[in-house]
Amino acid sequence: MEKTSLGKLKASALAIWRDHGRETPLPGLSVTVAEAPTGPFHGVYRPSLIVVLQGAKISRLGDRIFRYDQGKCLIASLDVPIRAEIVTASRNTPYIAFALNIDPAVIAELLLELARDTARPASAPVALGVHQLPGVVIDPLERLLALAGRPRDIPVLAPMIRREIVWQLLNSPQGTMLRQIGLADSRMARIGRSVAWVRDNFTSMISVPHLAALAGMSPATFHRHFKAATAMTPIQFQKQLRLQEARRLLLRDGADVAQVGFSIGYESPSQFSREYRRMFGAPPGRDGIEIRRSVASETYA
Repeated sequence: MEKTSLGKLKASALAIWRDHGRETPLPGLSVTVAEAPTGPFHGVYRPSLIVVLQGAKISRLGDRIFRYDQGKCLIASLDVPIRAEIVTASRNTPYIAFALNIDPAVIAELLLELARDTARPASAPVALGVHQLPGVVIDPLERLLALAGRPRDIPVLAPMIRREIVWQLLNSPQGTMLRQIGLADSRMARIGRSVAWVRDNFTSMISVPHLAALAGMSPATFHRHFKAATAMTPIQFQKQLRLQEARRLLLRDGADVAQVGFSIGYESPSQFSREYRRMFGAPPGRDGIEIRRSVASETYA
């Protein structure tokens, strides 16, 4: 994509960052600017469109690696735990990106306007994908970001523009992933029901037959499609959510490591410490001290 076509978006994103920081007046829109590469950070991607306007970032989902730079976008179609890092950024040429949450209900409504054969995804469901940013969404994205300086217009115009953005994405070559979210009988939507259960109940014991029943699949079929979509088994997925929550809890000064482990579902403090260290590279007590001194836990677009 030509640099000039992103110039207005880049200027708008920088202006929003300077005025508001990461959280913007626009619901569901966040902006990230970084003047140096970051270390790895962990978070959960919601269904969203992440657009890189300058610099580059790597996101990891299980054993899959996604690199995206200027003019590229990452589409997330499920709530998934990720590890990411900004890899290209400097003071003179900072990393600039924004993330726009996507409402699955809006996708479902707009799919009614598409022909059935067009709406049905042809490929296997995957939770993340990197694409060239479709040119047709640049204009509505520019109009959406411009609303940050016109707060009175946001409640009326922002929902309409966001709907337009989703419509253009659905009709673009990149629309297949989004269509998977909106079709109630698609494999992605069915896997999404089990993902939502794990997300809301990650401190509990999980049963693959129960999750398979939620998805309307046999256990073997469910296990295969879950791993194809998320690059993890259900148990690995749950473990990532548990340990990310543990790290969030450890941000609190004076947090008791053993109690944190119990609160997220671990029965053995030693197992909690072992798995925490394997994921984050340091035992929970020491890591808690370090992350309270830094911004390593911040979530970036």
